[in-house]
Amino acid sequence: MRLLVTGGSSFVGAHFCRRAARKHEVLALHHQTPLALNGVTPVRCDLRHPAAAHRLQQLGADAVVHLACKAIGRPEVLQSVNRRMMDVVLAQGLPVVYASSTVVHWPTATTYGACRLEDERRLAESGLPHGVVRPAAPYGPRLREHVTGHTESFHTLADLVRRSPVVPVMGDGSVKRQPLHVHDLCDAMLALLDGPLPGRAFDAGGSEVLTMDEVIAVIARALHRRVRVLHLPRGLFLRLARLQADLDEELLGAFDTDDVVDTEPLALATGLQPRSFERGVVDLR
Repeated sequence: MRLLVTGGSSFVGAHFCRRAARKHEVLALHHQTPLALNGVTPVRCDLRHPAAAHRLQQLGADAVVHLACKAIGRPEVLQSVNRRMMDVVLAQGLPVVYASSTVVHWPTATTYGACRLEDERRLAESGLPHGVVRPAAPYGPRLREHVTGHTESFHTLADLVRRSPVVPVMGDGSVKRQPLHVHDLCDAMLALLDGPLPGRAFDAGGSEVLTMDEVIAVIARALHRRVRVLHLPRGLFLRLARLQADLDEELLGAFDTDDVVDTEPLALATGLQPRSFERGVVDLR
């Protein structure tokens, strides 16, 4: 199968392309940073440009895996860019596997979450064969042969545990996460492509639910480090976190909500049995 992969130069995109190339012909779209992986063909294309739809139709793809998403920026920019990218995807008239996010379930509304919901709605209304996977907190190894445009949150956290005896956490550290190894996420999406696409959305999370304090403790054990968690009031944490350029203020403001999902429907559809965080976290070393 010839796969057209948007967002191929992202963290998830690079991992997906490398795993997909074992079985499929992969055309990895990029806007700035080409994906230099064996078996993957980089294709420079700006999905925001109206001419992109026609150009991509000439590539003869069999399906689209839509991983590209703009998550940081002014609300009107996020809405415009993500809408234009989905325009191009739908214009291909091909089966689509779309990577959304569990942020669509968060009780605090964000522009990013609204963009994901709009993409899901448009895909469902398109009549195209499709499947949607909503990952919760993906993590995994850095690819030495590819550097992404921004640092992933779990890499930032692992680096902090590695370098500092104190790790700041917003609130009391009891917020729950369900970290999902990026290889498990990619394999689930590839499994959907193997069969008739179900025309529905699936939540995707790891095998266990952990508090933020527990996440840090597991990372510290894997890195053979002893650290102390410093619980900070929400307001102070947000002020300090704004120093990080890769963070979206809206998403960060909604961070103190549990992100726990039901993984059983995706397991039934794909056979996915996600690994434990204790097992997967060694890839952050």
